[in-house]
Amino acid sequence: MSVQQNSVVQNLGIVGATTAAAVSLLALKYNDRPAFTDHYEGLPHGRGYPLLGSLPTILGNIPRIHDMMCDLFERLDSMTVTSPSLGKPATIMTIDPQNVEYFLKTNFKNYMKGPRFDYALRPLLGDGIFNANGEHWKYQRKTASHIFNVKNFRDRFTDVFVEEMHILCDNVFDKAVKQGSIVDFHEYMFKFTLDSFVYLGFGVKLDALLTEGKVPFAESFDFMQRLGARRFTNPFLPITLATEKLFKPWKMTPEQHLKVIDKFAEDVIQKRRKEIAAGEVHSDLLSRFMEATNENGERLDDTELRDTVLNFIIAGRDTTAQALSWLFYNLALQPRIENKVLEEINEHITEDLEKDSPALYEAINSMPYLHAVFFETLRLYPSVPGNQKYAIEDDVWPDGTIVKAGTYVSWSSYSQGRSTKVWGHNARDFYPERWINEKGELVRVSQGQWPVFHVGPRVCLGQNLATLEALVCVIMLLRRYKLSLAPDQLVTFDVSLTLPMKNGMKVFVEKR
Repeated sequence: MSVQQNSVVQNLGIVGATTAAAVSLLALKYNDRPAFTDHYEGLPHGRGYPLLGSLPTILGNIPRIHDMMCDLFERLDSMTVTSPSLGKPATIMTIDPQNVEYFLKTNFKNYMKGPRFDYALRPLLGDGIFNANGEHWKYQRKTASHIFNVKNFRDRFTDVFVEEMHILCDNVFDKAVKQGSIVDFHEYMFKFTLDSFVYLGFGVKLDALLTEGKVPFAESFDFMQRLGARRFTNPFLPITLATEKLFKPWKMTPEQHLKVIDKFAEDVIQKRRKEIAAGEVHSDLLSRFMEATNENGERLDDTELRDTVLNFIIAGRDTTAQALSWLFYNLALQPRIENKVLEEINEHITEDLEKDSPALYEAINSMPYLHAVFFETLRLYPSVPGNQKYAIEDDVWPDGTIVKAGTYVSWSSYSQGRSTKVWGHNARDFYPERWINEKGELVRVSQGQWPVFHVGPRVCLGQNLATLEALVCVIMLLRRYKLSLAPDQLVTFDVSLTLPMKNGMKVFVEKR
């Protein structure tokens, strides 16, 4: 070896030894968190790995990420915690009702959808209502609010829900009864809510309930939601996607899924433009936005309308379909509760009443136990299990937590619903009676304690629509059928922006 080569080897050895020493020193100092990260003073924190923090724990628990969050709050015995992770920004996590209500309502202006939210969801949601801030969000909410009135609920909306339920019963459940076949209940709830909302919101008859197998748009839409969730949890996702593209070229890429989604939205918009050109008049959600102007006083272009369509489909399809699936799952596990719901249904609902939408709407409003079962389902299985905001300025929460500007704040409705500190000793039990007082009336709790429809100015516009749709479905199915879970299946959640069932829910159907 020449003198020059020997010198290079020595220099490389010195560099390597210095680097190793530096890493070792950093690992000693930051022995449970990422380098150059300090723990929040006074806040309990999850113990992680040197220089990596909680990243290995998160990556190893992604299939049960929501239960992992429950474990963290319980282990630290606190309702406000941190768990620093390499590749993720500083985040304070809370399930304290007073904190949740404070930053989503009381000090709403100080918290926005931050850069991380935009990075994760822009490909799917664009600048739609769920991804927007400020004036851009305000004009969308104001425009959409016009269709959510009592007359629409009592007449048109109920009509559509009943009609779609008849299609479901006649073509799916009656057929399953005759053939003794198994039905994937979860799949058909998605088809029911997709058909209902796309028709109510955009005037399009999809007939997904009459379609065998998966609907291509829905399949791509679900993929992009799961991908959005992965962007929140996996900092190495770009590498993973590049590897999949290289070694699994037969799989559809995110770009290909987006093309399917964009084509669906484009078809909906162009169909409406042709109808308007032909002199047709509509008063649904899509027409409201086509007639509206954005925050700059301009008519919405096709990109803005595309974002509108897709954002409202998440709201109108996914959340209600999932709530219905989890509701019937729990009824199948607890015959006592199912029988009690059925008693209330038989007391208030007749065959003639089903044909009279205004009367059916009023009857549903006088059924507290049915509502309680729905509320209890959302308590334990919230359609949006976790969410986050971004602090604009320094702040102090009601529990004394100091929040610095630029910090992300997240709340877990899933963990909150299972917390004994929030819901008492039987928090994990499915117990609808907690929603009924001594007089037999529904109990109301604060938005901060039950944020399943969000809190404050961004509270869900369609919560009454979702409730009506779900309860019409429950009434019509329970009056006609007895559903029982098929054996040898694992019913659990999938990791997505919402709370779908990973493997669906297979049921046997019998006539009552």
